Amino acid sequence: MIQSKLPNVKESIFSIMTNMSNEHNAINLSQGFPDFKVSPNLIKLVNQKMKDGHNQYAPMPGVLELRQKISEKHEKLYAHTYNPDTEITITAGATQGLFTAFTAFLKEDDEVVLFEPAYDQYVPAIRANGATPVYVTLKAPEYQIDWEEVKKVVNARTKMIIINSPHNPTGKLIPEEGMMALSKIVSGSKIIVVSDEVYEHIIFDEVEHQSAAKFPELIERTLIFASFGKTFHATGWKIGYVLAPENLMKEFRKIHQFVVYAVNTPIQYAISDFIDNENEYLELGEFYQKKRDYFVDLITENTKFKIIPTFGTYFQLLSYEGLSDMKDKEFAEWLITEHGVAAIPVSEFYHDKFNEKVLRFCFAKSNATLENAVKRLKKI
Repeated sequence: MIQSKLPNVKESIFSIMTNMSNEHNAINLSQGFPDFKVSPNLIKLVNQKMKDGHNQYAPMPGVLELRQKISEKHEKLYAHTYNPDTEITITAGATQGLFTAFTAFLKEDDEVVLFEPAYDQYVPAIRANGATPVYVTLKAPEYQIDWEEVKKVVNARTKMIIINSPHNPTGKLIPEEGMMALSKIVSGSKIIVVSDEVYEHIIFDEVEHQSAAKFPELIERTLIFASFGKTFHATGWKIGYVLAPENLMKEFRKIHQFVVYAVNTPIQYAISDFIDNENEYLELGEFYQKKRDYFVDLITENTKFKIIPTFGTYFQLLSYEGLSDMKDKEFAEWLITEHGVAAIPVSEFYHDKFNEKVLRFCFAKSNATLENAVKRLKKI
């Protein structure tokens, strides 16, 4: 008999809701992917790089030109320079990078502090590497971290703390004072911080992103994960990168080389050119804020759902309290079968399925898609 490393892990809620959405011809606002086109200029660049012959293995850490551009970008945005040779690695998406990091640093009996609701990859990857997740619960509607509670769960076995800002699924941000509180907690320890910043450019209302790269105490112990797929509307390309001080990156690359070795070559060269146009990422927040506002206005004017404010990502939480007594997964399934709209039940982001009657909707869609979805939700 096979003894499973993850005996309690079942099919992802994203797969379940997307399959149900397809089966019932529903409008899929569950999975986080845009339904509009990638920039034609980026497509042309990828095609040109293929024609230019960049079709074989890239260097294990990634194409040097791209790593240099990433270094320059982060220095401009966060006033810290990462060495492109030793502190930046291109990954096959942030998820691969995260799993590689967990594999590189976690051992049996290590503990990892994370905040729920949490991206659903964290816990299985932690458990697969023999470590134990330690949960700090965030509750609706604020979903703010209680750093005093974090102090209480940190101990000698704490190997890692995972932060995610802008936060999936809530769209909340960790403010500067929160990052300072984290800095004080890890100061003088050997704790590694994993900072999932894949939505760094999707922030609204002129709020500034508080990257871990801005805080000296965090820089020396943090791996930062980013996603070109999220930034350039190309989630299917699965390309991202990780930033870390040299001593951490050295260990990360030991595992990375045996997981994927290298990442898609022509796309790396194409992004290296495309990233020169800073507006492609600096104007992303404004682009998505218009979509958030449009979706929120439609929901507010036409439905009885309650808005839970989002300040980043392309997800909007809606409370259906007062509309139904069903648990959120049951309600989400009912939305698909009876009203043709797919969303994600937020309880699925908690290990104990904590239910507050909240669903996550993706608004990275065309206005027409959002309008059609709200027409269906209006009938509830």
